[in-house]
Amino acid sequence: MATYTWDHIHLKTPDPEAMAQWFQTMLGAELVRTTHQGKPRIDVKIGGANVFIAEADGHNPPPQIPYRGLEHFGLLVSSVDAVAAELKAKGCEFTKEPTTVRPGVRICFIRGPQGISIELLERNLAG
Repeated sequence: MATYTWDHIHLKTPDPEAMAQWFQTMLGAELVRTTHQGKPRIDVKIGGANVFIAEADGHNPPPQIPYRGLEHFGLLVSSVDAVAAELKAKGCEFTKEPTTVRPGVRICFIRGPQGISIELLERNLAG
């Protein structure tokens, strides 16, 4: 059986710079500027994952949440409440305030550029 590991998430936007700056400002992501197929692309490194941000003219607008397909991605944090307070101070929009969804798991959701849904979660397996 093959072994699979995560490599990247690819986000398309009409304004790669603004989207990348949001990830850097709100989530402390590292920005790496590159080109892909002759077009500028910004790679965002966050939590050990690569997020590729590229221009996307003529694409459909993002769907309304919830929808079928890739709906959101999640980032593990050490304290949802502390992170939420920091993000609120930066003006980040929350679509779900911090809440405990089951013993040992606390989550919240934030809205990124162009409606991207991002879950922040804290796992305390001692619960």
